Amino acid sequence: MTGKIFRSTFFTALSVLLLAAVLFFSVLYRYYEAEMFDELTVAAGYISHGMELSGANYLETLEADDRVTWVDTDGTVLYDSAADAAAMDNHLDREEIREALETGEGRSNHHSETLLEKTLYYACRLSDGTVLRISCTQSAMAAMLQVLASALFWILVLMLLFCAFLAFRLARSITQPINDIDLDHPLSGGCYSELEPLTTRLDEQNRTIRRQMEELSRRQREFTAISDNMCEGLLLLDHRGGVLTCNQSARRFLEKPEEKTIRRTGCEPEVLEAAESALNGRRTEARIVRDEQTWQILANPVVASGQVTGALILLLDVTEREQREVLRREFSANVSHELKTPLTAISGFAELMAEGMVPPGKEREFASDIYRESRRLIGLVEDIINLSQLDENPQSFEREAVDLYALSGEVLQALRPAAEKRNVTLTLEGRSETVVGVRRILDEMITNLCDNAVKYNREGGSVCVSVGRRNGGVLLKVRDTGIGIPYADQSRVFERFYRVDKSHSRAIGGTGLGLSIVKHGAQYHDARMELKSEPGQGTEITVQFPPGKEQYGNAG
Repeated sequence: MTGKIFRSTFFTALSVLLLAAVLFFSVLYRYYEAEMFDELTVAAGYISHGMELSGANYLETLEADDRVTWVDTDGTVLYDSAADAAAMDNHLDREEIREALETGEGRSNHHSETLLEKTLYYACRLSDGTVLRISCTQSAMAAMLQVLASALFWILVLMLLFCAFLAFRLARSITQPINDIDLDHPLSGGCYSELEPLTTRLDEQNRTIRRQMEELSRRQREFTAISDNMCEGLLLLDHRGGVLTCNQSARRFLEKPEEKTIRRTGCEPEVLEAAESALNGRRTEARIVRDEQTWQILANPVVASGQVTGALILLLDVTEREQREVLRREFSANVSHELKTPLTAISGFAELMAEGMVPPGKEREFASDIYRESRRLIGLVEDIINLSQLDENPQSFEREAVDLYALSGEVLQALRPAAEKRNVTLTLEGRSETVVGVRRILDEMITNLCDNAVKYNREGGSVCVSVGRRNGGVLLKVRDTGIGIPYADQSRVFERFYRVDKSHSRAIGGTGLGLSIVKHGAQYHDARMELKSEPGQGTEITVQFPPGKEQYGNAG
């Protein structure tokens, strides 16, 4: 802008100065011409007066710088100071001679293009009717310019410099206030009143941009917080495979997460193949097994205006789902096996009785076997139903304040006949402690723990249940002096249908679901379980309810 103003101002000033110079020289030239005519008029007056006094002889004695010509009334040249009068043409047709004869005086000029000169003529009529003419030579404008060429050149240079200086100062003075405008705060400084609409609009745009930037920054922070706290990996690519977004979970799959393109990050081959497929417009799913974890890859193309503009890749940790699927298959197989075993026994005993193949006196024994297997089947079905309820609809249970000490006493009292058969001593220690929970689930948890402690105890052993507090929470502990659990099996005893000794478990009527029910009940109450067991010495299982559980229940 400064350059444009400078050029405009410079050429305008230069044009004005040149025009002024032309006008000045024209006026000066006209003035100089008028002055010369005046001098010719004065000289002609002197000569005519001398001729009136001395006659024609006065011309012979005259010494003048200007050319003097005396012309008769018929145009014949009577005298000329610069040429032979007899050889000269008739001057009657000359403009200044004709005007002098008619009006008493006349003027004219003649240009010489070759000599670049201008001749001025002044003529006056004498008293006898003849005409006296005086002429002088004046340099033409072009000749004057040639003479003054050097001076004019330096004048022109000075004019150019002066115009440039003025243009520069003017351009700076115009643009400086504009350049000094604070674009962040355009209304803070003084400027031209004509620019107030512009500065006001700039200020409004700045406020709008700041609001938009704040909103974008807030959304960016929210997106970053969400994506970085996602367990799932998130990768957002542009149409060239450049990495636009990569959260912390996704960085675990990139050897060089600082690289800007997916091909240079050293990602898993499955991830790269899925990304390239999505950039080609195809939705892709794949799986990765890494460090005993299973990840599912979902790659979707991002389409805008019918064109693929990028790709969105999600990396989902499906390890738990896969494990659940494995457990579901195992559960189905175990359920089928566990249900089939008592049903086969019942069916076999019933068939023998229906065919009359039972030896006399054995009917009671067969009926007892059928009853035992039926009770085992009913217990298994009840345990499966309990687990299903814990898995599928935990919120349907009604919560209440439950005294664990009193509940443990009731459970021990119910198990006392079975314990006496094995000569196992049951004891209850501690004090009354209350938790808010589902009484039926807590009852099943304590029953399963104590029932296992009795079943897997040795003859003459003991089971001790204690209720107390630890770290602000309620503590339930069941300790026995039984056979214990091998170290290799301790991490799996809470799985469904898992038995350390299947033959021994079936012999004592175990279903393999007791500890699994205890585990799910503890999870439902946000409790933490601990297992300590020494093979041949006994087992101790602790259920630690979190602080506040005695006042507030879990919403599920």
